[in-house]
Amino acid sequence: MANLIVRNVDDEIVRALKFRAGRKGISAEAEHRNLLADVLLTPRRRSFEEVIQSIPPVGRDDDFSRVEDESPNSVFT
Repeated sequence: MANLIVRNVDDEIVRALKFRAGRKGISAEAEHRNLLADVLLTPRRRSFEEVIQSIPPVGRDDDFSRVEDESPNSVFT
C-alpha cells in the first residue's frame, strides 16, 4: 500500500474534511481515502444531456415524419 502526502492544502478544506470525518465518526485520513476512492474509482454518472449527445446520428429527419392515414377504414377518423 502506498503513502500519499498532500501539501499546501487550504485551511478551509482541512476544516471541512475534519468536520465531514467527525460526522461519520472516522479519522480525517480515512475520510480522505474514502473521498479519493469515490472520485477516482467510482464511475461518474452521465447527465441526461451527455447521454442524448452520445446517441449516434442515424437516419434522416424525414424518416421520422408523420404520415396521415386517410383510408376509410382508419380507426382514428
